[in-house]
Amino acid sequence: MDLEALIYRCQKGNRQAQAELYRRYSGILFGMCLKYSRNKTEAEDNLHDSFMTIFDKIDQYGFKGSFEGWIKRITVNTVLQKYRKDQYLNVVSDNTEDEENVDTDGTDISLSTLLGYIQELPHKYRLTFNLYVLDGYSHKEISEMLGTSTGTSKSNLARAKAILREKIEKTKINIA
Repeated sequence: MDLEALIYRCQKGNRQAQAELYRRYSGILFGMCLKYSRNKTEAEDNLHDSFMTIFDKIDQYGFKGSFEGWIKRITVNTVLQKYRKDQYLNVVSDNTEDEENVDTDGTDISLSTLLGYIQELPHKYRLTFNLYVLDGYSHKEISEMLGTSTGTSKSNLARAKAILREKIEKTKINIA
């Protein structure tokens, strides 16, 4: 079944179509949830919540632009709303620091190790790091999404990178 027909069936509340949509996109969205979560269980909860929101709002999809982009945006927003509601994003400081670069070129750090380090970051740092570094959002966009200032976004990114650098250095990896 083509995507447009599948979406129309989902809009009509067809459970089989919803199951098919889940099968098609759960892997991609789970990867996104995993980036923003502390562990696999939390990522699974975030994935479930995201699909509930997708199915609830699928009538709002107007077939303009990428459907995958639309559901990814819903997933990110769903996760961020959960963290805002749970008060994980309280601002500690508006201190702006120069951005620091974590350069892992020439190292043999595994992707799973790096992902583990990212997942261990405090929520506000992990979210800012993922949104900026992995998803390409600007500090202005991040500050709007998280309800903080641009300076806080920059500061949180600098702190996240510093924490990651320290963790990597502890494993005797050269950081530029």
